[in-house]
Amino acid sequence: MICAVHQPQTFPWLGYFAKIMQADIFVILDNVQFKKNEWQNRNRIKSANGPQWLTVPVIHHFGQLIKDVQINDRINWRNKHIQALKSNYSKAPYFHDYLPELEQLYERDWQYLAEFNLAGIRWILEKLNVTKPLKIASKIQELQNRDDLNADERLIFLTQIHQADTYLSGAGGHDYLDTGLFPKNSIRLIFQHFEHPGYSQQYGNFISHLSVLDLIFNAGPAAYNIIQKGIR
Repeated sequence: MICAVHQPQTFPWLGYFAKIMQADIFVILDNVQFKKNEWQNRNRIKSANGPQWLTVPVIHHFGQLIKDVQINDRINWRNKHIQALKSNYSKAPYFHDYLPELEQLYERDWQYLAEFNLAGIRWILEKLNVTKPLKIASKIQELQNRDDLNADERLIFLTQIHQADTYLSGAGGHDYLDTGLFPKNSIRLIFQHFEHPGYSQQYGNFISHLSVLDLIFNAGPAAYNIIQKGIR
């Protein structure tokens, strides 16, 4: 069995969902430090002028865990996001099929960023017809009070407690993982190889590594197969 682990991101890119599709168990790592201005509270869509950021404003302090980061509702971010999506995707083939549900998701009473991100990820998985169990790290009983584990040991521990024998890392894991530690703990370590597929977009030349929203608005039911094409 394959286990993969990743922080909760805001409507992530295609490779994030490819990782979920490749794994048997996917752990949402919400109990690690929040990093602002990466992918945990923002992502990109496509506009006529190129990539455009959708950012969820947050209230946080240095060292705060992702699960504890609150959304700053003094900023009208919900309306800004929906209006940006309407402005840029109103002519996309499947936009209006998904808009009502997406608006309902945005209208819910969100206090914490991780909860919003998780709801968005689950909504996308539903649209992709992917049924994989998502485990929330902060709610895993065996992980409570295990501050003695370093980053690599935590990944190994999460793999072991879910009876998996393989850990699937992102491609960048080569740069930061202690690759020898995994086989020492009887865990096979493999790395994701995702070649970003092309698909029909609005506004001219193709731009890769956008939010998955761009894919589902443009490709609709074909989105799952398009992501699958990128898995190597």
